[in-house]
Amino acid sequence: AFTGELTHHKGEGTYTCAVCGTPLFSSNTKFDSGSGWPSFFDLLKEEAVSLTDDFSYGMHRVETTCSQCGAHLGHLFDDGPRPTGKRYCINSASLAFQPKDATSPDPPHTAADTGASGGSESKGKTEL
Repeated sequence: AFTGELTHHKGEGTYTCAVCGTPLFSSNTKFDSGSGWPSFFDLLKEEAVSLTDDFSYGMHRVETTCSQCGAHLGHLFDDGPRPTGKRYCINSASLAFQPKDATSPDPPHTAADTGASGGSESKGKTEL
């Protein structure tokens, strides 16, 4: 925690799935939750993210995955700010960022571009 490339990122634009490029979050919904993970209070589109109960580590959480490719993104908590009260706590390595004023169709910047290791596949999901 507190070390992800996009944790303190302040640029305007869209956060996308690092695996398939699906748009997930607007920079307008990003906030500093103090958790050390990029946090958002709303999705661009509700159907962009799938939610699944996660009972690992002896607790109940709600796992978030990309609806398009199944990549693990992070978890959803009900302690976020208004207006939604939601906190999408997302792994920085699971995200790429597309600046608002990007004029070319270049692929979005990802953690993989900086040498971060990819993940392994587990239960049909890509783990980052």
